[in-house]
Amino acid sequence: MQLLTSRSRPGAGPGDRRGGAGRGVERSTAAVASTLLAAAVRPLLAGYSLVVALFALITVLAPAAHFSIAGVLRAAGPGLLAAYQVPVAIGGSPLGVLPLLATAGMCRLVAGSAAHAARRLGYRDPGQAVNVVAPVVVAHALFGVLVAIGMNGRAGTAEPLTAFLVPALVAGVGATAGLARQCGLADVVREYLDPAALRGLRAGALGMAGLLAAGALVFAVTLAVSGDTARELFGTNAPGFGSGAGMLLLSLGYLPNAVIGALAFTVGTGFSLGSVSLTPFSFHGGALPGLPLLAGLPEHQARWWPMLMLLPAGVGALAGWYLRRSDDNPWARLRTVLIASTVVGFACVVLGTLAGGRLGSGSFGPVVVPAGLTSVAAFGWIAVPGGLVALLAGPRRRSAPTTWEDPGLEPEGEDGEEVPEELPEEPEFEPVAESGEAGEPEDPAAVEVPPTSEEPEEPS
Repeated sequence: MQLLTSRSRPGAGPGDRRGGAGRGVERSTAAVASTLLAAAVRPLLAGYSLVVALFALITVLAPAAHFSIAGVLRAAGPGLLAAYQVPVAIGGSPLGVLPLLATAGMCRLVAGSAAHAARRLGYRDPGQAVNVVAPVVVAHALFGVLVAIGMNGRAGTAEPLTAFLVPALVAGVGATAGLARQCGLADVVREYLDPAALRGLRAGALGMAGLLAAGALVFAVTLAVSGDTARELFGTNAPGFGSGAGMLLLSLGYLPNAVIGALAFTVGTGFSLGSVSLTPFSFHGGALPGLPLLAGLPEHQARWWPMLMLLPAGVGALAGWYLRRSDDNPWARLRTVLIASTVVGFACVVLGTLAGGRLGSGSFGPVVVPAGLTSVAAFGWIAVPGGLVALLAGPRRRSAPTTWEDPGLEPEGEDGEEVPEELPEEPEFEPVAESGEAGEPEDPAAVEVPPTSEEPEEPS
């Protein structure tokens, strides 16, 4: 039965077993480190590869462009910085209006990579999210500053401090969003917020989605009406398949920026592009870039433009209808509507800031979406219609029914006549015996009957 006994190699002792356990811990630590490093670097490699592929495709397809692998690799760095909303200068001309679609794509890559790393490591605790977010933020910050330093003006220039901070911020937001469900960050937020605040956050997200949908609708309708102008711009400024493909990709990248501009127009604040500015109440024309995405911009003012503000008013009414049964107290519902309006206002500040910026040093810049005014206008369009609908369409708190015990109220009879109040019954007093003790029963036999003067007659 020696096969069932464990044999130890010569010289093996407890110390060697502890050493094996230590090597297992080292291997586990190395596996965790490699997983976190992959989560931090994978979005950068994927984003850089995608930018290189797009630049190479555009360079190959463009008829007058000269393809160079080194040139494409150098240009991909500033291109990725632009995807992180880092302003760059190309040939001395500043470029601050950056495509938001690329930024959304990078946030999606970072969120997916962080969530994958957390699932692989089995992270469930909110405190463990820091182990994933911190390496991601550091890696993107170092990448940004290294690219900014290595540009040296050959492919463009970028401010190193901005290239350090902005990619870190974008990556941190994306990683946190990716870990919200996996590590329970959303549950922690729910624990610290009351139900009214949570309903306000949901209604705010609904209102912001409604405003973006209204802006997208206005932009889509104007672009569809101006289809002939868009085709003319494609044929004039991007002739051929290669140039047309590049122009199409450029227009798709700036599509969210155009939707945000249309949102600002519908809420009443408008936007400006160089010398061109328009609001529902005013219009000032001028020269425009030959981008097909701008084909829907009008040439003169129309009187019906203020009617477009019915769209944000409808969105606010929809938010109020969503919150009409959130609470029995009308003032509590109004507080929830104000929370939703604040969420929408803050989101408009962020989107308006990201949608604008410098566009070269010519007459086409800058692109301005007034973030502050747009935020105030969006807040009002959600708060006023939403508050009215929530107050009037929801239930109202009813007073408690009147009872007989209510002080100061007299009960009424069936015919409305007053019912006299019943007086309290007088307490019954027990007879007091001669001995002075109350409550003792009397003996009938002991009761003396007083004698009478009349004697009973005897029967005859």
